[in-house]
Amino acid sequence: MSAPVAQDQDRAVEEILARRAERARATADTDRAEATLPVAEFGLGDDRYAIPLASLRAVLPLRLVTPVPRSPLHVIGVLRFQGQLVTAVSLMTLLGVKGWRQDCAVLLVLEREDGHRIAIDCEHVPRIEALPQRAVDQARARGGGPVREVTTAGVRTVGLVDVPALLARGAEAARG
Repeated sequence: MSAPVAQDQDRAVEEILARRAERARATADTDRAEATLPVAEFGLGDDRYAIPLASLRAVLPLRLVTPVPRSPLHVIGVLRFQGQLVTAVSLMTLLGVKGWRQDCAVLLVLEREDGHRIAIDCEHVPRIEALPQRAVDQARARGGGPVREVTTAGVRTVGLVDVPALLARGAEAARG
């Protein structure tokens, strides 16, 4: 290979590497700039759901629940958590979800800003993920119920659980 041809190839490779480096820097800047909401994500039936991580207090085994006779259908029972009596409810029943993939094995203990706690059943221990804040804000703006559908990068849809709205639904179900 002649020297001019080798130099042309070297220049072409350098240009390609420079463009790749520029794309990588732009992507990293975009990723750093985009705000996210940390969540605990889990499957429920065939769908994916998420709870804001700020609301999650603990993941406990379902076997800690004591059944309560004559309780409403959505109430699994009660448990003691950090000296407080907490009602455990069936998330699937509250949301009307059908089609368990497996029996629920864990409880997610959730807390509102006012300190009220509730536990919901879950098929498995959730994964810690992050949802784009922009997509979360858009889903919240659409309103409606205790679950807001958040679409991430047009790839997947996650039902973001609004904990106060879920607790309100549980209170309504208990009254009615």
